[in-house]
Amino acid sequence: MNRPARPFARRSTARTLLAAVACAALLAGCGGKDDEGAETDGGKPSAGASTGAAEAAFPVTLPNAWGKTEVAKKPLKVATVSDGDTDIALALGIVPVITPDAEDGGPVPEYKQRALTKLGAGELKKYDDTDGTDYEAIAAEAPDVILGMNTWSMDTDYAKLAPIAPVVTFTDKAHSDTLTWQERLKTAAKALGLSAEAEKVVAANEKATADAAAAHPGFKGKTYTYAVVHPEQITFMSYADQDPGVFEQLGFKKTDKAKNHKADKNAVSLENLDELEADVLLMTYPFGDNGLLSAKELESNKLFQSLQVVKGEHYAVIPSENTLSSAVAYPDALSAPWIVEKLTPILAGAVAGK
Repeated sequence: MNRPARPFARRSTARTLLAAVACAALLAGCGGKDDEGAETDGGKPSAGASTGAAEAAFPVTLPNAWGKTEVAKKPLKVATVSDGDTDIALALGIVPVITPDAEDGGPVPEYKQRALTKLGAGELKKYDDTDGTDYEAIAAEAPDVILGMNTWSMDTDYAKLAPIAPVVTFTDKAHSDTLTWQERLKTAAKALGLSAEAEKVVAANEKATADAAAAHPGFKGKTYTYAVVHPEQITFMSYADQDPGVFEQLGFKKTDKAKNHKADKNAVSLENLDELEADVLLMTYPFGDNGLLSAKELESNKLFQSLQVVKGEHYAVIPSENTLSSAVAYPDALSAPWIVEKLTPILAGAVAGK
C-alpha cells in the first residue's frame, strides 16, 4: 500500500498468521551476505572478507529530483533521515551510524527491536528531530551515504545534506507519498550494493503474506472497510483508488461504498456511518484523546450499533499502542511481515464474529 497523504504523523504520536513464518521473513532480510558475497556485520564487511567484487560494482549513479547521486565506492557508514529509511537499512542488514529519534524516547517497535537483536546491535545512535533534520549531527558521523527515501522534508534537506555525503532519494518530489516500500527498498539497495539482498527481503515478505492468506481461506472474497479516527474526522481509508494493501493481499476486497470515497474526499459523518458497512469493519484510533471521538463514544452511537457488521461482531479495533495502526499506514521492508503476524489474528476474529 502506498503511503496515504499523511493521515498519521510518521513519529511516535501515531506509533502511540503465522508468527514463525513472519519472523523468518524478517530475519531473512536482516543478515547473511551482501550482493558481492561478503559476510556482513552491521552492514560492514567482516574481517578477512574480500571487498574486490564489491568495489567492482561501483561507482553507482542514481538520478534524483534535485540532480543525481554518485556513490564512488561501497558505503560502509550509512545515515538516515527518517524512521522508514532506518527500517530500510536494518532490513538490508545495516546498522545506521545515526538516525532520527522516531520514538521520542519511547519504546522501540517490536519489529525494529527484532532486527537490532538479530544484528547484535544495542541502541541506535539518534539525533533529536523535533525541529527537523539535524545536519550537524549527521555530518559529525561522516557517513558514506545518506538514505532519504521515506521523508517529506527532502525539498528543504537536500541542499544541506548533499555536501555531507551522497543523498539517496526519489526521482520525483511527488514520490514522497507515492512510492511503494518495495520501490524505496530497491532504490536504496542499488546505492548500497545490496540489490540481491533487497530481492530476498521482498520475496520473504511476500511469502509471509501468501502463507498467512493460505492458512486463512475464509478471508478470500470478504469485503472490508478500514477507517481511521483523526482529530477532525472519521476517515474512510479503504477508498476505491487506494492501492491494494495488506488486507487485499490477504484475500479481502473493498466494498461497493469504497467508490464514494477518494484521497481528498474521505470523511464519514456521524449521520452516514452506514458508509462503513462491510463483511468486516476495522477501526483504529491512533490519535487517542485528540481524536474526533473515542472507541467507547463511537460504539455507543445508535447508528453505529445498527450496522450489520457491528451486530454480527465482525468489527475489530486495530491497536495503535503497539504501533500496528501506524505500521499498516506506512508499511516498509522491516514492518511488513510483522504487520501480517499481528493483523492476521485480528482479522480472523472479525471474520468469525459471534
